[in-house]
Amino acid sequence: MPAGPPARLPPRLLEVRNLVKTYPSRHGGRLPAVDGVSLSVRCGETFGLVGESGSGKSTVGRCVLRLTTADSGTVRFDGQDIAGLSAAGMRRLRSRVQAVFQDPHASLNRRASVAGIIAAPLVAHRIGTRGEREARVRELLDLVQLPGGIADRRPGELSGGQAQRVAIARALAPRPDFIVLDEAVSALDVSVRAQILNLLTGLQRDLGLTCLFISHDLAVVRYMAQEVGVMYRGRIVEMARREDLFAAPRHPYTRLLLDAVLAADPVTARSRVSRTRPDEYVRSEPPALGCRFLPRCDVGAGRPRCASEDPPLCLLDTTPVHVSCHYPGVMG
Repeated sequence: MPAGPPARLPPRLLEVRNLVKTYPSRHGGRLPAVDGVSLSVRCGETFGLVGESGSGKSTVGRCVLRLTTADSGTVRFDGQDIAGLSAAGMRRLRSRVQAVFQDPHASLNRRASVAGIIAAPLVAHRIGTRGEREARVRELLDLVQLPGGIADRRPGELSGGQAQRVAIARALAPRPDFIVLDEAVSALDVSVRAQILNLLTGLQRDLGLTCLFISHDLAVVRYMAQEVGVMYRGRIVEMARREDLFAAPRHPYTRLLLDAVLAADPVTARSRVSRTRPDEYVRSEPPALGCRFLPRCDVGAGRPRCASEDPPLCLLDTTPVHVSCHYPGVMG
């Protein structure tokens, strides 16, 4: 029987193009936190943005939320450039785009009750009557699998997992279309982390949410995301559908991250992680010439092209994979 036509992918809800954000450096110049990043997220899917500390992934998230103003580039949500939105337009955007951050206790108002915290977006956006907001809070507590009796507690009385469930409920309160999850499980114990990940995947499926999932943990991104972008020193160095990226990573940095995840021996894992996380490379200014990954690359060592040409992010021939490498797939 002949194969049918390929399944049509859903439309893109978020499109980021050539995003640049710099900060003052210690030497008087500008350090690029985000350097020409482009990505898009399809409706109902999760895009996983992964990279070590200092790679710029959280800055991308903050620019998407317009908590940080980009130097240049565009962020388009549902076809609208968010940089050009009026105050009224931003209020509408805030109800459609929500966020969950790393430390739930730091992101929750310690003086407010759980019910007050969850209802805060509804009050801010003038959604519903008081009775309707109270009903919505009860509904959300059930949705994130918390008992109704927790509504009167304060954040200081909650465990880390409970507090993060409250943060998720708050994000869901105005019925958003899109959620940015910035290291949303990295502060949690392993067992609690698995529970929250299962909760998030269930919510995405049941509510049709679109998500940008930011993490330093490639294993977590593999579980959550349908498409993955790997960031290094402000740029995406590899981007592909999950199955393509994990089946055959093309960039040496992606392979290093994946090797660290797959190492069964904790000592070996720590050794591999230490190779991928030296602060002297991540926090210094990138080289003026050549590939920014070259100082840590086994493949590019001794290759003149890698030392003189900065590889752009390009679609790899005969594959649906984008990679920024002169010798993609070559093993060091």
